[in-house]
Amino acid sequence: MKIERALQDDRLLKAVIGMGREEFLELLEKFSPIATRVPYKRNRKRKAGAGRKHTLETTEQKLFYILFYMKCYPTFDLAGYFFDTDKSQAKRWVDDMRAKLEKALGKALALPARKIRGLKEFLERFPEVKELIVDGTERPVQRPKNKQKQKERYSGKKRKHTQKNIVAASRKKEILLLGPTHGGKEHDYPMLKKSKLPENIPKNVKVYLDLGFKGIQKDYSLKVLMPFRKPRTRDLTKKQKQFNKKVSRFRVRVENTLAGVKRLRCVTDVCRNKSEELKDHLMWLSCGLWNFHIKAA
Repeated sequence: MKIERALQDDRLLKAVIGMGREEFLELLEKFSPIATRVPYKRNRKRKAGAGRKHTLETTEQKLFYILFYMKCYPTFDLAGYFFDTDKSQAKRWVDDMRAKLEKALGKALALPARKIRGLKEFLERFPEVKELIVDGTERPVQRPKNKQKQKERYSGKKRKHTQKNIVAASRKKEILLLGPTHGGKEHDYPMLKKSKLPENIPKNVKVYLDLGFKGIQKDYSLKVLMPFRKPRTRDLTKKQKQFNKKVSRFRVRVENTLAGVKRLRCVTDVCRNKSEELKDHLMWLSCGLWNFHIKAA
């Protein structure tokens, strides 16, 4: 695949890798030192860099490959065909490049936290955060053969097998926290409890939630802003409707954030990867790429 043509056309580049030329070059600056680093080996028998040359000769090509995989999500047979290699090598490249992409995004401070271990850590990592928008997101996966896993991953809401995560976003549409991955059967509030995020949020931070987290006010002493649920026998009052509109206008930011993350087909198409670690890692990297996009914009 000739990537020079894509780099000359910003619209085409966004369609192929999910980002424009300037953003790609900015990420390349972080990625290049990591991709060119030669691992130290004791008692090396031949000179570093010896042996058969990599098919992806430049760091530019390597970064393009992993971004292409995440944006278009081809099968390894198809990825191998496009980059003139076999499917096994295409898989090994994905494993190698995603580890390097993780380090590059970590260097750019774009990766969301996976766990907050205390109030002190929250204040150290997010000192300027005054509002937090929390929501659940799910993505489709293949139907497992194991009956127990089928039950755990079947989402009654989507009527398909999915995996879920809890996401906490800021006012600036940046993903601050990505919770652990759960099966589609798990509800949003139990997932939030297991993440232990509510225990570590400062009391002065406003937390915007939807009705899927009903009951959190009783369990935690937080500044919760949640819309009113309409009773069966009567309508909401005018003040309640106005309050719901204000909450919805602010909460829509997390929906826009998740839509930005899901520009990448590796988290919107039915996930074909068998590795649970890879499924979770692709979601984490997708959130990191979105955060990088927000900071670069």
